[in-house]
Amino acid sequence: MAVTDIATRTYDHNFRLDPIVRSLLDTDFYKLLMLQMIRHLHSDVSATFSVINRSKSVRLADIIDEGELRAQLDHARKVRFAKKELIWLAGNSFYGKTQMFSPDFIRWLADFQLPEYDLRKNDGQYELRFEGPWTHTTMWEIPALAIINELKSRAAMRDKGRFALDVLYARAKARLWEKVERLRDLPNLALSDFGTRRRHSFLWQRWCIEALKEGLGSRFIGTSNVLLAMDADLEAIGTNAHELPMVAAALSDSDAELAQAPYRVLEEWQQHYNGNLLIALPDAYGTTAFLNDAPDWLADWTGFRPDSAPPIEAGEQIIRWWRDHGRDPKKKLLIFSDGMDIDSIEHTYRYFDGRVRMSFGWGTNLTNDFRACDPDGDTGLEPISLVCKVTHANGRPAVKLSDNPAKASGDTKEIERYLRVFGSAGRTETILRV
Repeated sequence: MAVTDIATRTYDHNFRLDPIVRSLLDTDFYKLLMLQMIRHLHSDVSATFSVINRSKSVRLADIIDEGELRAQLDHARKVRFAKKELIWLAGNSFYGKTQMFSPDFIRWLADFQLPEYDLRKNDGQYELRFEGPWTHTTMWEIPALAIINELKSRAAMRDKGRFALDVLYARAKARLWEKVERLRDLPNLALSDFGTRRRHSFLWQRWCIEALKEGLGSRFIGTSNVLLAMDADLEAIGTNAHELPMVAAALSDSDAELAQAPYRVLEEWQQHYNGNLLIALPDAYGTTAFLNDAPDWLADWTGFRPDSAPPIEAGEQIIRWWRDHGRDPKKKLLIFSDGMDIDSIEHTYRYFDGRVRMSFGWGTNLTNDFRACDPDGDTGLEPISLVCKVTHANGRPAVKLSDNPAKASGDTKEIERYLRVFGSAGRTETILRV
């Protein structure tokens, strides 16, 4: 990769030169892994995804022009997988496994198109929904978030001159490099980029990856962004996400089935990928509830990715669970990825070093940290907590409880029902980490 001159590209950019979605590979790796299983096992399921702005004080509909948003969404619907991209997916090895994606799935992707969307304004916010087959709506999550976040960034920089932009990016680059220098002091660090969904821009994410690749060497193990993994010759990182247990739970016909949904979908995952990619995400309905009823076979999985509880508390809880099930935590892996930044990465690393294998997924605070970098003192570049969640499956409401109630989503009555089934133990509201 050639080093990107971001300030000049930003100053000179136009829509034709810099569409936000350049490729359908510009997504998180777990979307493709989940999509393959969804198509194989649940092709008859319909699913609705909705964009939710948790940072309600930021009125996105007042910041982002609706015409620009529609133009970017419409452009994304025209994008197709390129032949070279499909050849790379088919022929590359992922996590040491060749032919992760079946020839039938690759052929199906050749004709894939993002489905239609529904966009409305409501009290200063955009209501953006995607309805249709789960096999198609699932793929809107990452591009929709990337489009909105980058349009927000562009709006904040629209009137800035070339030198102001140059200073802005110089400060952001210096800040990131200072973090890289601190991370070099962690000898056994394993760090990956998880920053696509809330990135400042595609070009900035690419620069960040270039910087980490040079600055950290082998300690930078890859990126969740499939396109950038291909372009930079990096490992594509990812396994599965909350939408799998959320859909499985929504389709359950009884409370007993609901209670087993998180494990049922992981069993499907294990069988579909023949014992590979065995990282469990335990917090969709609370980590405490998940571990209390988890089957013993989950203790043989590679590890866990605690996503919404404070990392130290979550890590200790999972380590205790492994020990209670007779497993050696030193042979297991914890992936920390919720709102991580340099301070929490350093603290968590030093706390668990030597007790468990660790990996860190660095998201928003890698690819969208422009706090106090603007020479004009504007705050429009501060990141927000924007998500795109599955809200219905076959017409039934989908729910996420989370370890942090501030991250809960779904119909109020259904949330109450899920709390009756899973309980509320271990759920503590904390400030949202973006």
